[in-house]
Amino acid sequence: MNKIKTLGELKAAGYQPKSIKEEIRQNLISRLQKKEPTFTGIIGYEETVIPDVERAILSKHNILFLGLRGQAKTRMARQMTQLLDEYVPVVTGSDVNDDPLNPITKFSRDLIAEMGDATPIHWMHRSERYGEKLATPDVSVADLIGDIDPIKAANLKLSFADERVLHYGIIPRSNRAIFVINELPDLQARIQVALFNILEEGDVQIRGFKLRLPLDILFVFTANPEDYTNRGSIVTPLKDRIQSQILTHYPKTLEHALEITEQEAGLGEATKKRVKVSELIKRLIEQVAFEARSSEFVDKKSGVSARLTISAFENAVSAAERRAIINNEKQTQVWLGDLAGIIPSITGKVELVYEGEQEGPFQVAMNLVDKAIRTQFTQYFPNPDTLKKRKGTGKASQQEKAEDNPYKPITNWFDKGNHLNVSFNTTDKDKILLLYQVDGLHSMVKKYFPHANEQETALMMEFVLHGLSSYSLISKKIFETKIEFKDLIGSMMNLGGGSFEEEGEYDEEG
Repeated sequence: MNKIKTLGELKAAGYQPKSIKEEIRQNLISRLQKKEPTFTGIIGYEETVIPDVERAILSKHNILFLGLRGQAKTRMARQMTQLLDEYVPVVTGSDVNDDPLNPITKFSRDLIAEMGDATPIHWMHRSERYGEKLATPDVSVADLIGDIDPIKAANLKLSFADERVLHYGIIPRSNRAIFVINELPDLQARIQVALFNILEEGDVQIRGFKLRLPLDILFVFTANPEDYTNRGSIVTPLKDRIQSQILTHYPKTLEHALEITEQEAGLGEATKKRVKVSELIKRLIEQVAFEARSSEFVDKKSGVSARLTISAFENAVSAAERRAIINNEKQTQVWLGDLAGIIPSITGKVELVYEGEQEGPFQVAMNLVDKAIRTQFTQYFPNPDTLKKRKGTGKASQQEKAEDNPYKPITNWFDKGNHLNVSFNTTDKDKILLLYQVDGLHSMVKKYFPHANEQETALMMEFVLHGLSSYSLISKKIFETKIEFKDLIGSMMNLGGGSFEEEGEYDEEG
């Protein structure tokens, strides 16, 4: 049908106009009947947000997505274009995408009256039927709805009372389309008031014109609850006119978070071949976000975006890639030591409360990584805290102690005054040799992961050291170029040195 070029041909083809909300509703019904997904790439919303959106569309509602940053609000709005018909006919030359059989502007009505069935039409693809505006304090009524254009009036020698001197704003130009206003509370109250008539009656008011444009638009708004207190609010009458308010949320499970990061991370094929990322590293990075969302130092009203873990994942891979390039290694894996490289991804994406500001962004970020290691450690190995609480009866042999506490040989090695310095830029081969120096470390990992290959085993060995540090069984100090593991008591006796800023050192002893 999109080869039709005139109004007469369109009528002959039996075209029937329909509203955008009816159009989306019918296409959604078709998808649901065919068991096809309504949205693609939106993970974790299958049983919560997406059903709410589907109900709103079936009800022909305008929609407000309310949620914290990084919750796919705008992405869902943009994907709604996939529910539109592929092409719709438009009167050629119309500023507001007039339907040839239901024109709303004087321009199109006059053109059809003059040319009749010869009126030219063109076909608009659904990708063009989407408008979006970020609400900022400088947005005006003229931007959104329109204003008188004195230059047009002068050029066409028209009176200001003539409708043709109007310059339509972005909303009328989004007629027969989906229009999104992001961060709605940031829109000034007087501008929000200007939307009342459009939402309720479907018409526009421009200055003193007696103008009725029954616009056909599906409005989608996004808002962050934080905006209600920090920058503005949605005026009550406008909120009342938005029929469905849908609450979004962060991933509720680590598995959903892993899927999102895997989908969104922008890694090149060459990088993927060079740097391998284990499931352990992926889970640790995701756990950082979960820890941040429950941290007493992080502002919960602000939220912790899914972008944190995406950029952290990319930084961790880049840290490993950089090391491989420096060492001229063709292939490597992301080690736990590489997680020091994700700190910039954390500090820029969490809003701290007063106590967090006192701690400092760097310290808070390091603590979050340490808590993530601590939380995930018990998913792979016995809980050291549980072992601490066990009380034996009578004297036990060294072998019995080792069986009762698999970490004992490792901590004993450090208690003898041994320490381990692992450079951030050390080669994989050298790191493995270093890890094998720790008595009992390899055998302990093999006990729980007997089928792991050499690289996997070495990573788990490093994980055990970081895990024991997070449970305050050994000491870990992070310098600018290396990580040092040593016994806890000896490390505490050496305390009193400079701060991280002075010596390039971060002390993590529990």
